[in-house]
Amino acid sequence: MKESQAMHDILCRTLLNCKDEREMAALLSDLCTPQELEQMAQRAAAAQLLLAGKTYAEVIAATDISSATLSRVSRALHHGSGGYRNNVPKL
Repeated sequence: MKESQAMHDILCRTLLNCKDEREMAALLSDLCTPQELEQMAQRAAAAQLLLAGKTYAEVIAATDISSATLSRVSRALHHGSGGYRNNVPKL
């Protein structure tokens, strides 16, 4: 558990070290597979659309996200730690 938290801290500090979107994109490309990047992009886009008041059907049509994943994003928006709400750009 202790090692896991230490690694989590390293990841968070690494992400915070990015100076701009170009550096963040390069880091994410190194850290993640293309599929992982696509899934994270879908979730961020879905959160953005939900925050803008779009319906589940509209979000699924726009992002091709599964209904189960969309439900998890919605649950995080309403009951999570505020990561999406505080960081996803507004439409």
